[in-house]
Amino acid sequence: MLAPSVMTSRIVSPIVTALALSGVVVLAGQERGAAPAPCRPAGPVTRVRDLYEGSGIAASRSRPGVLWAHNDSSLPVLVALDEQGVVTGQVRVAGAHVDDWEDIAVGPCPRGSCIYIGDIGDNKQVRGAVTVYRVPEPAAGAAATEPAEAFQAKYPDGPHDAEALFVTAAGEIVVVTKGESGAVSVYRFPRALATGVTMPLERIASAMTSRRPPPKDRPTAADLSPDGRWVALRTSDYVAFYTAADFLAGRWKEASRVDLRPLKEPQGEGVAFGRDGRVFLLGESPRGGTFARLECTLR
Repeated sequence: MLAPSVMTSRIVSPIVTALALSGVVVLAGQERGAAPAPCRPAGPVTRVRDLYEGSGIAASRSRPGVLWAHNDSSLPVLVALDEQGVVTGQVRVAGAHVDDWEDIAVGPCPRGSCIYIGDIGDNKQVRGAVTVYRVPEPAAGAAATEPAEAFQAKYPDGPHDAEALFVTAAGEIVVVTKGESGAVSVYRFPRALATGVTMPLERIASAMTSRRPPPKDRPTAADLSPDGRWVALRTSDYVAFYTAADFLAGRWKEASRVDLRPLKEPQGEGVAFGRDGRVFLLGESPRGGTFARLECTLR
């Protein structure tokens, strides 16, 4: 078993401290004195040395208070965190390898609650297919997961770079492309998943954007709320919330947007819905990944 680690240290900027004391994160485009944004910071940004390439984060459904995270390269390992961002253990994903792990989700599966790992990054946009690994959530103290199922799929319109993935309440895998060379688009795996074949991805409605977006608008992570009502889609600068019904129907109207720039993340990479309105953020940095918490009220 890989040894648990608690190599987490605090870093707090004056801006974050001021925001935490005021209890407000400014909504993008919001004027002072306007209605408060739906989220506020809950504590400082912290460093997680085990996640120097932290790319995805998701909240456990079978073990309340546990978060699963991963790096985007190196070994096929899940890092377990508590809700303060402290590393509590590491678990090897049996039968998986890492090309470019970019996001992670927890969702339903025939075994109950499973972890879905999106090996969907493609910086050069040359991959013939992308892979999502699925494993049942490991028990506390496990050194390795059960052997992973590998689901391969191909875009209908050629390769895309993608960093955002979530799983619906029905177990459908949804991928949001990054828009590095064109419009941001949303694709869905077939509901009937199969191993040993390359499945076709289906694009949901039209593209989210009409053209290639600027870097600040390129999605780096996504998640679905535990009650299935909300989709969070984050970029380096902000997190946008959509009703899940609209998002999955191809209606890309944001319900709200929260500016994350005051948190000073070196490179914002992950987002996860937790319990009771908590939203967790993960970032990447050579000095150690960053972890932050928000308290959100979505209506």
